[in-house]
Amino acid sequence: MLKDTVVCDESDDTRTHKIFHALDELCRLWDLSKPLWLDHNIDEFKRRGKTRFSSDNFIDSIDFDYLEIQIIEE
Repeated sequence: MLKDTVVCDESDDTRTHKIFHALDELCRLWDLSKPLWLDHNIDEFKRRGKTRFSSDNFIDSIDFDYLEIQIIEE
């Protein structure tokens, strides 16, 4: 693992909007382009609450194998 970050969003926004905002925040912090949500990412995220974005999801080249996001609920 190269980096690890937790983004906490306690707003009244929808779960979907919270996910998008957290991903935007990570991309800003790590200076990454926003990954594209492909059909398999959407399906996996709906089923498991997590997904991996590989180089296929990014327009720019990346210097890591994948970016994984996961919902952590208390």
